[in-house]
Amino acid sequence: MASEAAPKVPVYSPNDLKSTTDDALVPYLSTLPQPYTFKQDHFKTNVRFALGYSAVAIAAFTFYADRKLGWEATTSPWVIAAVFLYFILNSLLTYWMWAVEASEVFRGKRKSGETISIRSSIKKNTPLYKLNIQYKSASDKILENKEIESPFTAWFSADGTFHPEPLRKWLAKEINVLRLTAQETEKKTGGMASVVGVEETDSKDTKSAKKRR
Repeated sequence: MASEAAPKVPVYSPNDLKSTTDDALVPYLSTLPQPYTFKQDHFKTNVRFALGYSAVAIAAFTFYADRKLGWEATTSPWVIAAVFLYFILNSLLTYWMWAVEASEVFRGKRKSGETISIRSSIKKNTPLYKLNIQYKSASDKILENKEIESPFTAWFSADGTFHPEPLRKWLAKEINVLRLTAQETEKKTGGMASVVGVEETDSKDTKSAKKRR
């Protein structure tokens, strides 16, 4: 059922394959059973949006000044200051994306205080998806820091259809906290739940709907 709803992407476009895979990490990690679920931290994304929208607003303002008020208005000190600020914001945005976010696709925190950061990348001219995982304790001690990689063909079929289950199983196999989550879920369900996360949540919702009927 998950495969039928999954989008198709061009199999020869590594960027599209990466983007689709990146997007699948958030719903998976955010819907793990308690106490393993991670609440996504949007701080870095919010800062990026704030810098980007501020720069766009300044650009729109200076365009309006040039269009409606004439050239004389654009040479005034406050317009020159706005243009200068626009370049500063764009420089900060570039720095933030490349040095601070640095390809981070997920950052989350458990109720117990542990945090996980996942950065993704692709190898040039290869169909490999690479992840850098850093898992820290509530006291900021590094519990796991590793790099893993796998070919996109492990979860994309030949026609470009994305299958989330193999991706989740790969993550659960390679990342310790997710492996523990899968093992605990298997114990609780008697081995009935083969995929931890979204599908388990869907199953609970289905059961609740049946009870209401």
